[in-house]
Amino acid sequence: MTIIEGLLVLILIIVIAFTLYYYFRGSTGRLDITRPLESRIDEYLDRKFDMLIEEWSLVRRSQAEQFRDEKVPLLAKDEERMAALKAFEKDFGEELNRLEERIEALEKQVPR
Repeated sequence: MTIIEGLLVLILIIVIAFTLYYYFRGSTGRLDITRPLESRIDEYLDRKFDMLIEEWSLVRRSQAEQFRDEKVPLLAKDEERMAALKAFEKDFGEELNRLEERIEALEKQVPR
């Protein structure tokens, strides 16, 4: 092997080592070799999760579940009231139709 070939091999090894170091730097060792990019993104999101939640004004699952637990009973009561109002509206409409029919019958009976 000549000196030039040796230098080329050394430069190639340095480039590969630098590339591997740059790719895996800052990792906590939870990288999956079979899917390095996805595991790197997952690791980033895990580290920055609290900041992202605060920055985007999002809520955590526990807060959403607490909100749901507080509001579901209220919504159920509102749905029951809406069902009662719809039944009242239906009955009221039927009664109104009957009254209009009676008025029309009375108007026909009254001489002008």
